[in-house]
Amino acid sequence: MNKTAIGLALTAGLLLPYNLLAQMDTGRSSVVAISKQMGVPVEGDFKRFNAQVSFDPAKPAQARASVEIDIASFDIGAEDYNREVRKPEWFDAARFPKASFVTTAIKSVGAGRYEASGRLTIKGVSRNVVAPVSFRAQGTQQVFEGVLPIRRLHYNIGTGEWKDTSLVADEVQVRFRIVINKK
Repeated sequence: MNKTAIGLALTAGLLLPYNLLAQMDTGRSSVVAISKQMGVPVEGDFKRFNAQVSFDPAKPAQARASVEIDIASFDIGAEDYNREVRKPEWFDAARFPKASFVTTAIKSVGAGRYEASGRLTIKGVSRNVVAPVSFRAQGTQQVFEGVLPIRRLHYNIGTGEWKDTSLVADEVQVRFRIVINKK
């Protein structure tokens, strides 16, 4: 189905803690893909993902981040649809079980805002992307949020009859929120 077009959520957890290995708060972190099917927004969540980050807001050029998403964990809210998006026409989760994002550079673009450049790999296709990311410290936690627009057809998500963008839009918004518990 169309939500699969959203597969880009990998981008999801871009940055995490300040130069520490910290624990991601899985209960407060999320990666959501939002696409449109026949003009109607459809959301799906990636239930399993992992992010590793070394980040100091005073030294963003030294930051590093990587995110790995379990493609089979994509949940549109109905098991029939979930099974459909795992098929080869969509995510092909059996052949490509993971999607990933690895930064190549992070730069500040204003107060609490950054651009994370890197390689996004979905369904065996890698592309350079730039993800806008906001950062804020919240008590003992660090919060990273953003929305990365991608084109599903660039990653071969939705092949065959599903290439028709009048049914499922090509643009997918990958919305991420990564919450890190500082050590």
